[in-house]
Amino acid sequence: MNPLRSEAEAYRFLLLTVGYFAAIVIATLALGRWFGFGAFLLLTVAGLVYLVRVRRAEPPRRVAARQGSEHLRRILVVANETVGGERLREEIRRRSTGQEEQVLVVCPALNSPLKHWASDEDGARVHAQQRLDASLERLRQLGVDAEGRIGDAEPLQAMEDALRQFGADEIIISTHPEGRSHWLEKGIVDGARERFSVPITHVVVDLETEGEKGR
Repeated sequence: MNPLRSEAEAYRFLLLTVGYFAAIVIATLALGRWFGFGAFLLLTVAGLVYLVRVRRAEPPRRVAARQGSEHLRRILVVANETVGGERLREEIRRRSTGQEEQVLVVCPALNSPLKHWASDEDGARVHAQQRLDASLERLRQLGVDAEGRIGDAEPLQAMEDALRQFGADEIIISTHPEGRSHWLEKGIVDGARERFSVPITHVVVDLETEGEKGR
């Protein structure tokens, strides 16, 4: 199992690796090779202990707390570039027909790794909000009671944050087709099914086929 569950963790691991080798080199040059060897042993053991603990730690399964009437079905929708896709809208509408429903659409503000580390998320949030607003307007035109919010840049964290407040009965995750979806490459759908104890539906939206444009 890959212990690096997100892009942010991968870059954090890279920085730690650079620091690891830099500390060994500095200790060797400044204090001698035996100190360098000691630094190597100490840092290596610490790194191995960390990796073992991470590998053994299974993500906890979380059950979303039900809120309000038992006749109300809450649907959490998580999408980014595909948030305006016709197939996703139709799936939401189909699941909402004939029953009282409440839909929360969460659009993670995805960003480049460099801007994420620099805490420069303004542009990503603006683009995500624009896509989200357009999608919500179309859903309301279809008669779907939908609200929306911008979520954490990490999709699994965005889902967890939403579940804490929304108490969804099910989650719909929308992605690009396989081969063009970063979320599928990162195992977001499988990760959500391992992590959350609510039914999860994966909807594939091909914006090129639909003639719509993503970001």
